[in-house]
Amino acid sequence: MAFDLDMIQRVYANLGERVEAARQAVGKPLTLSEKILYSHLFAGMPTQAFERGKAYVDFAPDRVAMQDATAQMALLQFMQAGRPQVAVPSTVHCDHLIQAEVGAEQDLDIAKNKNKEVYDFLSSISNKYGIGFWKPGAGIIHQVVIENYAFPGGMMIGTDSHTPNAGGLGMIAIGVGGADACDVMAGLAWELKMPKLIGVKLTGKLSGWASAKDVILRVAGILTVKGGTGCIVEYFGEGAESLSATGKGTICNMGAEIGATTSIFAYDEKMANYLKATSRADIADAADAVKADLRADEEVYADPASYYDQLIEINLSELEPHINGPFTPDLAWPISNFAKAVKENGWPEKLEVGLIGSCTNSSYEDMTRSASIAAQATAKHLKTKAEFTVTPGSELVRFTAERDGLLDTFEEIGGVVLANACGPCIGQWARHMDDPTRKNSIITSFNRNFAKRNDGNASTHAFVASPEIVTALAIAGDLTFNPMTDTLTNENGEQVKLDEPQGIEQPVKGYAVDDAGYQAPAADGSSVQVIVSPTSDRLQLLAPFAAWEGTDIKGLKLLIKAKGKCTTDHISMAGPWLKYRGHLDNISNNMLIGAVNFYNEKTNTVKNQLTGEYGEVPAVQRAYKAAGIGSIVVGDENYGEGSSREHAAMEPRFLGVRAILVRSFARIHETNLKKQGMLALTFANPADYDKIQEDDVIDIDGLTEFAPGRPLEIVLHHADGTTDEFAVNHTYNEGQIEWFKAGAALNIIRMKQNA
Repeated sequence: MAFDLDMIQRVYANLGERVEAARQAVGKPLTLSEKILYSHLFAGMPTQAFERGKAYVDFAPDRVAMQDATAQMALLQFMQAGRPQVAVPSTVHCDHLIQAEVGAEQDLDIAKNKNKEVYDFLSSISNKYGIGFWKPGAGIIHQVVIENYAFPGGMMIGTDSHTPNAGGLGMIAIGVGGADACDVMAGLAWELKMPKLIGVKLTGKLSGWASAKDVILRVAGILTVKGGTGCIVEYFGEGAESLSATGKGTICNMGAEIGATTSIFAYDEKMANYLKATSRADIADAADAVKADLRADEEVYADPASYYDQLIEINLSELEPHINGPFTPDLAWPISNFAKAVKENGWPEKLEVGLIGSCTNSSYEDMTRSASIAAQATAKHLKTKAEFTVTPGSELVRFTAERDGLLDTFEEIGGVVLANACGPCIGQWARHMDDPTRKNSIITSFNRNFAKRNDGNASTHAFVASPEIVTALAIAGDLTFNPMTDTLTNENGEQVKLDEPQGIEQPVKGYAVDDAGYQAPAADGSSVQVIVSPTSDRLQLLAPFAAWEGTDIKGLKLLIKAKGKCTTDHISMAGPWLKYRGHLDNISNNMLIGAVNFYNEKTNTVKNQLTGEYGEVPAVQRAYKAAGIGSIVVGDENYGEGSSREHAAMEPRFLGVRAILVRSFARIHETNLKKQGMLALTFANPADYDKIQEDDVIDIDGLTEFAPGRPLEIVLHHADGTTDEFAVNHTYNEGQIEWFKAGAALNIIRMKQNA
């Protein structure tokens, strides 16, 4: 029996009529993405066409999902909204706060004890407001969602950038900040710029060592980390229909690494099979009844170039396994070229750790394919030469894999099974390492590999591949090993070759679990108390941000001019800082400590213009705040790439930064800044970035006439008495300008609720 079946049936009941109305409004056949978007308009029935990449549109998502690190701030904000219960089905998943160190059981026990205050808060606030709660150990949010909540043709937002994983079941699922989630849970419209569409036509069929992961690794190489920004990537073709639902999920999940708004596949037999295997035959039956509206119109498939803004074609029959990295997920290498790249670039050839699992690759199919390689190692008298860890995606997968002997197979070759949690993928990894400064290589089946991402060590070269390639390389202990062509020397001194991986999509005996880890909320939560201790260093009730003063903003100090890649990991690191995700003051002490200062090529050291001395970024900003002085942050291209964490926007806002001025933004981060009442500005001329000097005092003019499409002006007052002036652009619409004027979007929600 599915969760929220009545809601899903309502979506399907309206789908046909709304799709036909959209087809009439747009005036041509529709892609799948357009069908779902137009059928989820907040106003209801479609009456007009919206221009892709330009029109802001109000949507009504069907549900909200939050992971424990981001849920804290999202729900602290929701408490301010004044509603007695969430307006749409919502869930919280405890997956981010469990650190990997020893093994599943011990690590989980430590996490439950260490994070008890936070877990109790999330449990009680979920109970009060009608939110489903998934306990620590239940699994990673995206795997749990695809197993329980995702459905073809639906729309979901989630407070994690890899929310698009649900696209594997034909759902438009989009990563957002907590303020967006707060809007939807409060029953308000959710605003999104109408995405452009990238079509990816898949032909042929995967075979041998190639896997679904290699599709997205290849696409990342084509589009780069920002090539999908503002776009939905829609996969179709005979090759798409040959992929399992969880394989599709892997591809959609890692679409976050190309900046895509989301990614999606059309409903097909593979999705129906997965729904039935996960006890949701009722949803499969309901989807079958409307399946023509759960895929693009036939005219689109017949002439895709006329309907997508960009078209990519990949022949799965010719696709080679890929390894991407280091330091960026779009540096794509076919495995036949990878050994040469390792040698030419001087990357450490010795592989120290192989890690499989994560929200991207922890399905039963992934486990069986990897286990088939591990079983060969035992049979062929091979031992792993690298450390090897396994992260199941959910208790459902873990319990089933244990029952079927897969976990024993991993342990026989020295594998360590970690908790059903994010762990090393997000930096929650107490890595055992003799010298953290030593250059070293690891390979994972995760999604991101930014410097310091997994273990906090800048010297670690992290590479991304499929679970089966990771397993093979962990056995070899050599980054240059190609399992398709190379042999290994076993314990008997013999040369042996690994055979192609074998796997199955669904367990032969079906899925099984004793306790999935779900806690239903109280039917009436009005008497439930949510307690936050005023002395807690992990949880802090929020105070509203101040409204705009009504004037141009003068006399801002330059806090930092960030050089090069500046992701949300650079702006607000995870790892040990995750424990402060519910305490805005404390977590603000990590603000921009990973960003590289343009003027000295160092991290976390900037000039304090009040003293002339250099100090840590948060300390300097706190000094400006204490003196009543605002500041500005300057950044490069694709600023805010990566995680959806809104802390990267809330921390500067809390500490008194007034504006972020960059060459370009990643989508989620720009929206988060707007929601928090910040100015998110871009150079009209990207070369003006070079005019910013370390001792500049900066004015922002034109705010008294702040309007959509009207540039603002920056005035730089240099230390030598000279000035520079130039235009800066913004993407604020009328509603977003009101957020800025009110001090934050949440301030408007609260005012309306209290009116």
